[in-house]
Amino acid sequence: MIDFSSVSIRVFDAADTDAVIALWLEAFPEYGDASRPQRNPRLSIANKLATQPELFFVAVREGRIVGTVMAGYDGHRGWMYSLAVDLACRRHGIGTRLVKHAEAALAARGCPKVNLQVLSAKVDVRGFYEALGYRVDEVVSLGKRLDFVCDAG
Repeated sequence: MIDFSSVSIRVFDAADTDAVIALWLEAFPEYGDASRPQRNPRLSIANKLATQPELFFVAVREGRIVGTVMAGYDGHRGWMYSLAVDLACRRHGIGTRLVKHAEAALAARGCPKVNLQVLSAKVDVRGFYEALGYRVDEVVSLGKRLDFVCDAG
């Protein structure tokens, strides 16, 4: 049996970029779709490093990135994004630990509520969050793509 008690969570460092991108491409196949520039992992990382980089966390086991989560707080609501766990490390509590870590960081900022979005087709992911106490809000999520997209090169 693999010991996952040695997993630590820390703030993302720029040196983690390639490992995080590899993990995201495994966890979120849509990140590899060039027709969806908003899913560009390098751009996501660059944008997060420009806005509350201290709320971008990685889980590390034996020197290897095995999970990620990003959080943000606008003074009204917190948000959680890009929770990913390496396929070989799932179902060992790493995702739960990352969520709890992000929640604690948001709570420390005075955040009263955390929101997140799950693609409707990902029923198993929704079940994961429901087991952690998240519930469907009686709202409709609206979005609008803005024409401006910077190049993260």
